[in-house]
Amino acid sequence: MTITRRTVLASTALAAAPLGSPALAQTTTSAPAQGSGPRQAPGFYRYKVGDIEVTAINDGSAPRALEGFIRNAELSAVQQAAREAFLPPDIIQNSFTTLVLNQGGRVTLIDTGNGDSGAPTTGRWLDNFRAAGFDPSQVDTVVISHFHGDHINGLRRKDGTAVFPNAEVLVPAAEWAFWMDDARMNQAPEGARGGFQGARRVFGPIAKDVKHYEMDKEIVPGLTSIAAPGHTPGHTAYMLSSGSGRLLILSDTANHPALFVRNPDWSAVFDMDADQARATRRKMLDMAASERAQVAFYHAPFPATGHVAKDGNGFRFVPVQWSPAV
Repeated sequence: MTITRRTVLASTALAAAPLGSPALAQTTTSAPAQGSGPRQAPGFYRYKVGDIEVTAINDGSAPRALEGFIRNAELSAVQQAAREAFLPPDIIQNSFTTLVLNQGGRVTLIDTGNGDSGAPTTGRWLDNFRAAGFDPSQVDTVVISHFHGDHINGLRRKDGTAVFPNAEVLVPAAEWAFWMDDARMNQAPEGARGGFQGARRVFGPIAKDVKHYEMDKEIVPGLTSIAAPGHTPGHTAYMLSSGSGRLLILSDTANHPALFVRNPDWSAVFDMDADQARATRRKMLDMAASERAQVAFYHAPFPATGHVAKDGNGFRFVPVQWSPAV
């Protein structure tokens, strides 16, 4: 037989195949076409705060144009900040990450995601929650930080059924007083009434059972509410404490860290009281940096946790290192 490059390659391939296997050509399968394969792996990540197991649950992300996203900065400055963070200069991906606290079998949620009424690239929360080993019927308590739809819509499906049938629901008293005030809703401009109507859709059927909490209170074991107004009137952050472990849960105090941690005086279009939101943001970021507390964000890139360090007139976000062990 004449030895050629083709025969060498063929014999090498056959030698690499397992003994007793069919010919190589018969076992090779094609890779899925781009865009037709499965979605990403389930988005959940566990870590410990003292004796409390925290699970971050991702609900996908929604793109938003950078133009108009920040109200008190030139678009060129915002685009430069995006480029410095290796982000696109025209679109920001607004991601959504809730937290599950597991304390000896007691399951507490902090916020609930977009539910089945968000953008096409959201609505992953319930699948990821189940992939993490939880079931909605196991949830004992749902703690709500504020009433924006991406935080409350996961409580109730579009058909009106409750997602967590056995859970008590805790909300900030100041937030309830604002969004559930009929006179305030009727006085709001037509385009601003959606938030009021959304709150009624979610909370209306259980209004008499919803519990209202005040600030600076331990609302479930280890979880203390912290007033963080400006984003909304009753917007709330939290300190989770167990033993020597602490986690400062910032909720929506800052949106994407590449923009708002580095530039805490910028105002997001979502902030209802821009001046108060900026003051709250600086206060909370300074607290995180000075106390070296681990932080969790709602809108940071998944798993949305790390640390905040002082950096000139602003701060920088230092993500945690992913760990295979909890």
